[in-house]
Amino acid sequence: MTKAVITVVGKDTVGIIAKVCTYLAEANINILDITQTIIQDYFNMMMIVDIDASSKEFGDVVTELDALGTTIGVKIRCQKEEIFTKMHRI
Repeated sequence: MTKAVITVVGKDTVGIIAKVCTYLAEANINILDITQTIIQDYFNMMMIVDIDASSKEFGDVVTELDALGTTIGVKIRCQKEEIFTKMHRI
């Protein structure tokens, strides 16, 4: 299984989760775990996803999620799990 970590951060608005999840479903990307919080109008979500069955190349997913974030007013970042883990190791 190839996992990726998706983070979404920005000002809270209606439909952020729905739009991100719709994109993932259309790309055949399975959500394995998800957590989200809202702190004083700021939205923060982290997802672990399985990208093995994705109908899209990983680079395209990264680019398209970034564009989706721009459209809905948040920052969306997608990294393969091993890169995320190495970057956040203390």
